[in-house]
Amino acid sequence: MYIDLIVLIILIILVLMFFKRFSSFVFLMAIVDISLRILTFIKNNIGLRDLSNLIGKYLPESMFGIINRYTENGSMFNIVLKWSFVVIMIFFLIYIIKIFIKKKKI
Repeated sequence: MYIDLIVLIILIILVLMFFKRFSSFVFLMAIVDISLRILTFIKNNIGLRDLSNLIGKYLPESMFGIINRYTENGSMFNIVLKWSFVVIMIFFLIYIIKIFIKKKKI
């Protein structure tokens, strides 16, 4: 039941132990969220019912899905977690823009 939360916490701990940078944490959160959203797209648009059911049963739709699953929707803790995630995604966007500009692709 808590497998998605346990996997996410283990990934966060591993990234913080090995990389020890805030940017690594931000990139991990973005990678997890983008991966979950891609899997949700596959679940909704694939013709294989068994695979769709498997993805739907074990994987949330996004990081907001994980937050909503383990906190009461509308509670102060839920709102703080959601806004924290939005701030993390803003940092991700800033890092991506810096990388893009640094590569001089503009």
